[in-house]
Amino acid sequence: MPSNLFIITQMRVALIQQSNTKDLQANINKLEANIRTASAAGATLVVLQELHNGLYFCQTEDPVFFDMAETIPGTSTRYFGKLARELQIVIVLSLFEKRAQGLYHNTAAVIEKDGSIAGKYRKMHIPDDPAYYEKFYFTPGDLGFYPIQTSVGNLGVLICWDQWYPEAARLMAMSGAELLIYPTAIGWESADSDEEKQRQKEAWIISQRGHAIANGLHVISCNRTGHESDPSGVTNGIQFWGNSFVSGPQGEILAMADSKNDEILIVDIDTKKTETVRRIWPFFRDRRIDAFSDLTKRWIK
Repeated sequence: MPSNLFIITQMRVALIQQSNTKDLQANINKLEANIRTASAAGATLVVLQELHNGLYFCQTEDPVFFDMAETIPGTSTRYFGKLARELQIVIVLSLFEKRAQGLYHNTAAVIEKDGSIAGKYRKMHIPDDPAYYEKFYFTPGDLGFYPIQTSVGNLGVLICWDQWYPEAARLMAMSGAELLIYPTAIGWESADSDEEKQRQKEAWIISQRGHAIANGLHVISCNRTGHESDPSGVTNGIQFWGNSFVSGPQGEILAMADSKNDEILIVDIDTKKTETVRRIWPFFRDRRIDAFSDLTKRWIK
């Protein structure tokens, strides 16, 4: 059977949006409870937020946080692998990966329903902004933009800052992704005005809906929620804005979580929609690939 044909046409997905504390085990216990609840509700694919085991430590540059990193395979993949095998579900993890001494990545690992690691993706675009000092911790990914094959389809997993780059979404789609998935940790820094905060949140939503439209795919975006303090005390911390959501292939919002509270967002998606939408919006047919060579340049001038 051709690999580009959809086998599963109806899928129930769950997005686990939760607030975290410095108590790592408590966070993991809450994740497990939420995953079990999602599975009991019929979800076969569960997506967790970016760096879900602990606090978002990138608000400051401190070498001590490298001690939080883990190998893949490692503690988290074994723990959640056992849970995936028990519940017969696919789980998208987001981990601080220790690849070698002094070499670290922000990595998504996809756990198959038999508990094995179906594949991983290393975050390609690494921000370096106030309260988001990720370049201090993470080496840019080197695995490219290739979907991970699972029992529920080919998952185009990207991570947070990747969500602003249409090229990343396009390459995932061109490589056969059947869904685009973004584990995310994004919120407001306290110095921003209310108007600026609203602009930022709306831009975040619009950009990912645009990826859905341009590629004719469902987009799953799972964000953190809650307030996390800045360990350095330089800022008043980040208020993560939640609003995890699922968009359909025409940019329609199928479901969106609350902005402030923990929530398990359960969504039924119809993967047949991709074929239907791409027939009426044949963007891949009409792409002028003969005229796009300048996209590999930093700037045209």
